[in-house]
Amino acid sequence: MQALYYHKGLSVKDLPVPLHPPGEALIRVLTAGICATDREIAAGYMNFTGIPGHEFAGIVEQSSDPHWLGKTVTGEINAACGKCQWCARGLQRHCPDRTILGISGRNGAFAEYLCLPEANLVEIPPEISLRQAVFIELLAAVLEILEQVAVPPSAQAALIGDGKLSLLIAQVFNLNGIDFTVFGRSPEKLRLFRQLSIDTSLNPPPENAFDIVVEASGHPSGWESAVDAVKPRGTIILKSTYAGKLDFNPAPIVIKEITLTGSRCGKFPPAVRLLQKKLIDVDILISRIFPFSEILNAFEYSMNPDCFKVIVEFPS
Repeated sequence: MQALYYHKGLSVKDLPVPLHPPGEALIRVLTAGICATDREIAAGYMNFTGIPGHEFAGIVEQSSDPHWLGKTVTGEINAACGKCQWCARGLQRHCPDRTILGISGRNGAFAEYLCLPEANLVEIPPEISLRQAVFIELLAAVLEILEQVAVPPSAQAALIGDGKLSLLIAQVFNLNGIDFTVFGRSPEKLRLFRQLSIDTSLNPPPENAFDIVVEASGHPSGWESAVDAVKPRGTIILKSTYAGKLDFNPAPIVIKEITLTGSRCGKFPPAVRLLQKKLIDVDILISRIFPFSEILNAFEYSMNPDCFKVIVEFPS
């Protein structure tokens, strides 16, 4: 099979089709999305070597469970042990022995085939297109914010960042009647936010103005803006990951008595329901679609600062 491989750089390789172990399914990948984490991996994040990619949709071609054969699926990216205390609590994403699709210890979705535990599979209903299904993992991560932090409609909130993650967070906040402003750097990107009647600003957020600040810029400067913008005893929700180290002075966190919440993955079923009911518009986020034969060009295009989501499609 053809696959994008990362080892001190990205290259396309011809690799064997993986053999699925007991309890796992072999999935033929149909679509995959390039996200900020993939670009961070290409910059050295997680010291990963292998096939990146974790946002995907595909068809199950082999499985020990006949229920899954021929199903169109996506999958939870954390493959856990199923036995530890974290797995018992339904927090497989914190299992100490987990592998993570295309991120840590497990080859990912930028290949014609991938393997994933059957317990991780989520069927894609017919109301969701293959391109829309690529956003399920990201939307699930957005919904995790509201699982972790109570954001009442009376709160004043700020979203720092104008990428696809922020655009999804903004839509979810709109559904919940939350008062918020998006602070970004790209006039072109912010134009899409305004199409959805979302308040935006190209200026830095004002100091001590917000009860809740979501840092989703993917840039270390976003952290500094978040600390400045949050009110005393306010909450910062950190969604960004950085390839390098983040140097910061913890004194403002103590002085302002800030609550800091890291937020990562979420559960897929709520995200599937929102897309199935057409309550979230993900089509607006698709900047360009590339065939897999042009995946290196797709990665290069995704670096464009005005780009939202690049989707890669595989031969059917």
